[in-house]
Amino acid sequence: MKQDRIDILQQQGARNDGLDFGNQAEELACTRSATIVSPLLDLALIRASGDEAALFLHNLLTNDIKGLRAEAVQRSGFCNPKGRLLASFLIWREGADLMIALSADLHAAILKKLSMYVLRSKVKLTDASGERILLGLSGPQLESVLAGIGSIPAGTMAASRLDHGLLMRLDERRVLLAVDSAEAAQIWRKLLVAAHPVGLSCWHWLEVMAGIPQVTAATAEEFIPQMVNFDLIGGVSFHKGCYPGQEIVARTQYLGKLKRRMYLAHLEIAGANSGDHLYAPETGEQSCGRVVNAAPAPQGGQDILAVIQSTCADAGEVHLSNPFGPRLQLLSLPYALPKEELKA
Repeated sequence: MKQDRIDILQQQGARNDGLDFGNQAEELACTRSATIVSPLLDLALIRASGDEAALFLHNLLTNDIKGLRAEAVQRSGFCNPKGRLLASFLIWREGADLMIALSADLHAAILKKLSMYVLRSKVKLTDASGERILLGLSGPQLESVLAGIGSIPAGTMAASRLDHGLLMRLDERRVLLAVDSAEAAQIWRKLLVAAHPVGLSCWHWLEVMAGIPQVTAATAEEFIPQMVNFDLIGGVSFHKGCYPGQEIVARTQYLGKLKRRMYLAHLEIAGANSGDHLYAPETGEQSCGRVVNAAPAPQGGQDILAVIQSTCADAGEVHLSNPFGPRLQLLSLPYALPKEELKA
C-alpha cells in the first residue's frame, strides 16, 4: 500500500520515499512562511467498526472515545499495564466507524495487540492504510488553497466532511486531509496550484515546533503520557473509566510526582534520532532523558522534542548521546508547562 503512494509521489518529483521533493533547504524555508502540502507517508491507519467499536477503544485508550463527536478529531494513547505509551494516536469518526492514525512502524504490532483484546466484543479491526491518503497542509493561505475542496472548521481539533474524505483542523495554521485513495492524485494536483509540495521532514518540523509528540518504534514503552505532555495537548481524560496503565497515569497526575517532561530544543548540528539518550552534569554518565522526535530546522541543525529530567532542564545544560556531546539549546513550547509540578 505504501509503495503505491510512493510511486504516485515519485511521479510528482518526490525523492527518498517522500522525505523531500529535490531541495530540502528550500522546502524548509517555504514551510516557515508559505503555504505547503506534504504527503504523510509515516502514518498508517486502523479502522474500528462494529456496534461496540467506540466502547472497545474507550476501555483501552487514554482518552474519552465514547465522547468523541462526529465533527471532532482527538489525540489519544495506548499504554501497557505500567502506564507506558505503546503508541500515540490521532482518532476521528467515519460514520459509525472510527479511524486511528499512528506511526507506520508500529502499525502491524499495534493492530495485533489491539486485536488480542477483542474477544467477544462486537468490533472489527482492519488495516485501512490503503483506503485513505493523508496529506498535511500548513500556511497563511489555507482557505484559498482548499477552495473547491472543502471548508476549514472554525475551531482546532475539529473536522468537516469532504466529498471524498475528511478535513481536520489541527491548529491555527495546519490542517490534515484524509482523502479516498482513488481521488488522492486529483486532489493532490488541485492543491499544487497554490501550495508548495514539501517532503515529510518539513511536516515533522511543524509537529516538533507545535510540541506534538509521535511515539515510534524507537520510543514505544518509554514514556507515560504526561512525560510527553499528553495531558497538556488533550491526549488524556482523567474523568473516564479504567484502561491499561490508568492507575499509574492517574497517580502521577494527582500526586504531582512527575520528574520528567517533554521540552523543545535546538541543536546546531544534525545527528539526533528518536530514542537517543541525553546527559547532563547533574547525572554524570547516567541518562537524564530521551529524544522523542527530531527534524531538520530551516536555519540549520535540528529542532527536537525531548523528555528531560526537569532539574536538568532547569539547570540548562543537556547534551546529546554522551556527557560531552552536542549541547541542546532549550526553547519555549507553544504551551506552558506546569511550573509548580516541575519543582516537585
